Amino acid sequence: YLATGQSLISLHYTFLIGKSTASVIVKETCIAIWDVLHTAVMAQPNKEEWLKIVDNFQQTCNFPNCVGAIDGKHIRVLKPMRRGSQFFYYKKYFSVVLFAVCDANYCFRYIDVGSYGSSSDSAVFGHSDFGQMLLNNALDLTGNTTLPGTTYPSMPFVFVGDEAFALGEHLMRPYSSRGLSIARRVFNYRLTRARRVVECAFGILANKWRILHSPIHLKLETAISAVKAACALHNFVRQRDGFNFEDSLSHSMESPTRSGVRGTTHGAAIRDHFTAYFMSPQGELPWQMQAI
Repeated sequence: YLATGQSLISLHYTFLIGKSTASVIVKETCIAIWDVLHTAVMAQPNKEEWLKIVDNFQQTCNFPNCVGAIDGKHIRVLKPMRRGSQFFYYKKYFSVVLFAVCDANYCFRYIDVGSYGSSSDSAVFGHSDFGQMLLNNALDLTGNTTLPGTTYPSMPFVFVGDEAFALGEHLMRPYSSRGLSIARRVFNYRLTRARRVVECAFGILANKWRILHSPIHLKLETAISAVKAACALHNFVRQRDGFNFEDSLSHSMESPTRSGVRGTTHGAAIRDHFTAYFMSPQGELPWQMQAI
């Protein structure tokens, strides 16, 4: 059901079981998959694991001190009973938001499924357990450290996101696209190289578990369980088989609505330090000027 995206009716004919029986099997199995797998394949990293994630981002994406890429995607669902307007997306369908934190190996480190389709990325992030833990410094991140090749200043570990998220001490977003200097364009390019891994992870997820290519014809709670099970299986398969470069990285899931959010002054100063580092001999890439 998750891999093919077939309807329960087609499964009913394929396996010669009742439609209601197939529905119960899907519901119970998705819950069991999540309960068993999520602690094994999506446990919160400790300090040593965070440092491994940082090394992977530095090696593959050339972004130092990065501990994850964050983004949200819309999962199309049937209209929920008596709560339709809250889940109505402006592109004329009903949805829930899948918010995810991804590492450089395209594995999800945290997911939140079920927020209203009418919500923005920043609202989903702010109300999620992950957003609250990041705000309260409860993620067990290691202390500040200098960027590679430098001795000053000590920089925090950061997550990278798009324009929908508010700038903060541990969250970097691109500069506004208007009137950018060369240094700021280079920063946006380097941040995008790191942020794209979560987009690729969504693409791999949707193309392997094709239930996400079309509206999920299940009750809302069961649809949420199916999405969580698909994410857990995504991590399980990636850790077992590794990454296949023949995978298609496109996906049919929409990005949540972006709205204006205000960042912090401290976050802006940290972003400026990253910008200066990317233009310095210690942090620049040979091809970055051609790429912008």
